[in-house]
Amino acid sequence: MQGLTRYKLIFLLPGLLILLGIILFPLIFTVRVSFSGWDAIRPGLDWIGGTNYGRLFADGRFWQSLSRLGAIAFTSVVLEYLLGFGLALLVWRQVKFRRITRVLFLIPMMTTPVVMAVIWRTIFHESLGPANDLAGMLGLGTIPWLTHSAWATVVVILVDVWQWTPFMFLLLLAGLLSLPKEPFLAAAIDGAGPIRTFFNVTFPAMAPISVGALIIRLIEASKIMETVYVITSGGPGTSTETSSYYIFIRGLRDFQIGYAAALSVTYLVIMIVLLTIIAKILTKTLVKPGA
Repeated sequence: MQGLTRYKLIFLLPGLLILLGIILFPLIFTVRVSFSGWDAIRPGLDWIGGTNYGRLFADGRFWQSLSRLGAIAFTSVVLEYLLGFGLALLVWRQVKFRRITRVLFLIPMMTTPVVMAVIWRTIFHESLGPANDLAGMLGLGTIPWLTHSAWATVVVILVDVWQWTPFMFLLLLAGLLSLPKEPFLAAAIDGAGPIRTFFNVTFPAMAPISVGALIIRLIEASKIMETVYVITSGGPGTSTETSSYYIFIRGLRDFQIGYAAALSVTYLVIMIVLLTIIAKILTKTLVKPGA
């Protein structure tokens, strides 16, 4: 057995080293770059200490983009969870159409993000897009979808919800299909209706899966970039500029590589701390002890 274990470790070692290299090297190199003054004028890893981090804490635009990202991500994920859970409950008992429904709901997720964003930008074009044609038919007039800060934020959230609600749907449907039947039979014998059964049986049983789905989506939503880049370019002004897009501007548009690296490291640390806190709060709130 010891020899077999040794051979297993030998075969796993190359893959493990490659994985560590892919993860650790970019992280360590980014941290090193964050302490340099690398920009368009001075390319290189000249050491400037914590200058970039001092500049970061005084950068109001970064903190605004971070708070904006939080609002967009939170709203999107909550809507995706509610819609995904509702759709999963509807499909749960419809065994006949379950397969075709899964395929149809996978289409938004399989679409290339940039291509999808271009299509949505065309849909919400103020003079040529069908969104305003529909708004005109409903008597709402012309809506400044992409030129008004509030409407542009709504568009970004709407596109994200359209693309990632299927992910929530599939995760939650898989969870519903894995639930044991005995608690539901007991609830039916006790005379519990659909609403009471949902809040007393279905939702508590789905709480651990719900927490996992929410955290996974929050992690992904915190990295939203393609949608903002293609549809609004962070505008109008900076009203839809998220942290990822702001880091992109500083690093690859203004070529302030050192400062962009400092932004990235700070952003990573903030996300890890916030998501850990959120995960603990959700677990304590939704998951009952022993579940």
